[in-house]
Amino acid sequence: MTRTFPQTEQPPIAAAFARTKAARRIALIPYVMAGYPDEATSEALAIALGEAGADIIEIGVPFSDPLADGATIQHASEHALANGMTLRKALALASRVSTRISTPLVLMGYYNPILRYGLERFCLDAAQAGIAGLIIPDLPPEEAETLRSVAADQGIELIFLVTPTSTDARIAQAAQMAERTGGGFLYCVSLSGVTGARDRLPDELPAFIARVRAQTALPLAVGFGVSRAEHVAEIAQFADGAVVASALLNAVDAAPPEERVAAGGAFLHGLRGG
Repeated sequence: MTRTFPQTEQPPIAAAFARTKAARRIALIPYVMAGYPDEATSEALAIALGEAGADIIEIGVPFSDPLADGATIQHASEHALANGMTLRKALALASRVSTRISTPLVLMGYYNPILRYGLERFCLDAAQAGIAGLIIPDLPPEEAETLRSVAADQGIELIFLVTPTSTDARIAQAAQMAERTGGGFLYCVSLSGVTGARDRLPDELPAFIARVRAQTALPLAVGFGVSRAEHVAEIAQFADGAVVASALLNAVDAAPPEERVAAGGAFLHGLRGG
């Protein structure tokens, strides 16, 4: 069954960015690895982040070879896999989270497990779990049409990554594919490299975002290296959203086990200060 939205209702991701734009603030998009540090904590953390004011939540699916990810997320992925987390279990976790909070959920994972799951079955199960969007770092736009079509039938939006080394033509191609899925946003990778918390954002970031902005009217979210309220404040000057992953996981890791969920919520509140 195809998931549709009333004509007067925006898709969840577009509605989230519309709310933040109306409030004249940037969208905060925290990342949770399903199954890390354990399944129960990751579920509770996602719920707590929604209750703490996250605008969109990215739920990571662990994978054995996460090429786009740095040491922190690679470690979390390996640990989650050792805990028995799978794509199917991640969808079940997302389903439980979506019954507790209204925050749009975006699933971030690699293509091979989705392909093995079966594209139609995966998109149907993802829609039923409350997934609003997909980020698949190893699926380029020119190979994404089949999944785009199946996902669109279920009201799920594909979100593509663009990098500082992407040509203008490549950025336009990613934007056009995203727009055909319904919009969502473009994920602007702040630097050439892998994920990971960093002390400062690249000096070239505003110019990169301006180059992407020239190709699309979609909301633009910046990720990779975002770790501080000052980063969020800087990004707010030229983009629509900030994705924080490794720094959030580091904050959770640093807390005693019984305080990890609260530490995640407190970290998000600290970013909001930006």
